[in-house]
Amino acid sequence: MKDLTPIISDLLQSLGVTHKGITTGEIAGQAIVTIDVEDATPWKAQRGESIRALDHVVKKIAEAQSPLGSVSEERMALIDVAGYRAELIKELQDKARMMAERAKAFKYDVELSPMTAYERLIIHSTLQGVPGIKTESRGEGRDRRVVIKYII
Repeated sequence: MKDLTPIISDLLQSLGVTHKGITTGEIAGQAIVTIDVEDATPWKAQRGESIRALDHVVKKIAEAQSPLGSVSEERMALIDVAGYRAELIKELQDKARMMAERAKAFKYDVELSPMTAYERLIIHSTLQGVPGIKTESRGEGRDRRVVIKYII
């Protein structure tokens, strides 16, 4: 994975945002770059929209710096601020496991509320290989959701 730290540091400096550090890790099989800030409240507002915007801009800058036509690993890195997105991923994983247990216990399919493509991917990957459970996506556009199916 390309080191995104210089891009993030330069971008935050140009925005006048101070940070205490940038670390790289992994969660749910996803490379994650976490920015440690003094006050994460503004970043978490509107369900983390600022974090998603920062993620988008950092990836666009990284793509512009990569040789043309190359598929780079940095596209797979997820930008996070103060662990907000990591926390959301863990919550989705917990919800997926709980709903899978419900589907098994009551022997019926569980349909989740609409989610983004990335959230659906987390649910699918979390439940992949769970005995007696299969997942599929249903619906179109903003109404697309995961169905956790009980299988015999």
